[in-house]
Amino acid sequence: MTTEPTGIRASDADRERTAALIQRASAEGRLTLSETEQRLGDVYAAKYLGELAGLVADLPQEQPQRRWFPPPLRLHAAVVVLLSTLLIVRWAVSGAPFFWPAMPMFWLGVSLLAHAAIRSRRRAVPY
Repeated sequence: MTTEPTGIRASDADRERTAALIQRASAEGRLTLSETEQRLGDVYAAKYLGELAGLVADLPQEQPQRRWFPPPLRLHAAVVVLLSTLLIVRWAVSGAPFFWPAMPMFWLGVSLLAHAAIRSRRRAVPY
């Protein structure tokens, strides 16, 4: 009776992620064609996650891309720019001697900064 390695069995998605990492490393010139072919063959023959991890241990891991300005903040910024533009146009048309849109634009900017700060704190808190 043969004893198999203990561990968690790899899924098709796990194999595909590992294969994508190997293919990206090959495209970057980190692996030769023969190394790539060998590793890809081993990926699809692997039964356990530990085997997959060993095939990419010497390669740089994929870094998640961090967006500096996620969609909700982009929308908020667009609204701030639109309202600020309308306020400036209204001021230019009114002929007021002082730049009264400065105060509403200041508070619009503060609301955007507060929104960004709240989002960054939520992201930093582990769940």
